[in-house]
Amino acid sequence: MNILALATTNQGKVKELRELLAHLPIEIRTVTELTGDKFDVDETEDSFEGNARLKAEAALRATGQIVMADDSGLMVDALAGGPGVRSARYAGPGASDAQNLTLLLQELRGVPARERGARFVCAIALVGPGLPLITVRGTLEGAITDVPSGSGGFGYDPVFVPSGYAPRTLAELTGSEKNAISHRSRALAELRGVLGSLPLSLDHVKRLLPSEHSCSKNGKT
Repeated sequence: MNILALATTNQGKVKELRELLAHLPIEIRTVTELTGDKFDVDETEDSFEGNARLKAEAALRATGQIVMADDSGLMVDALAGGPGVRSARYAGPGASDAQNLTLLLQELRGVPARERGARFVCAIALVGPGLPLITVRGTLEGAITDVPSGSGGFGYDPVFVPSGYAPRTLAELTGSEKNAISHRSRALAELRGVLGSLPLSLDHVKRLLPSEHSCSKNGKT
């Protein structure tokens, strides 16, 4: 069975990705599980795709396996697209989900509902030995509530109401409901042909991917 290494230490992401990829004949392991070492990459890029690429390339060097890296976050219209790539550290390095949520709601205090539009964005990078680096993106539109609601999910899920599901937040949806519409599942859908055909050659990848997707042999996107 082929191994797919996940370049993340976020256990919420690990759980979600394992659920979303459960139908594939691949063994999913984190970089830490494969190497025994803590996996930590400085996210210094100003785009989700750039940070996903950094993590994917670091994971490839560490494991020598086909690896997948996810960089995702929340973009709020009233905050000019913030917190964006800083979503996980919005309230500072090492901030908890609760601290990030508190700061977000403080920043949006007094902002009317019609101006609280937002979207979750997920960029996924996939790369392996002798394979090009592929990046894809998925988005989920919605809005930010005044108060957190629900106990499911992680991150900003308790304050994000996906379009068409009001008044429920992502944290109030069932796992199957969230997985059907999430930004992460939409990004993974773009890789369905690739992931379902492991192992791959460079030419095979190019045939499976539509031409508009980012795919480069040297890892530059």
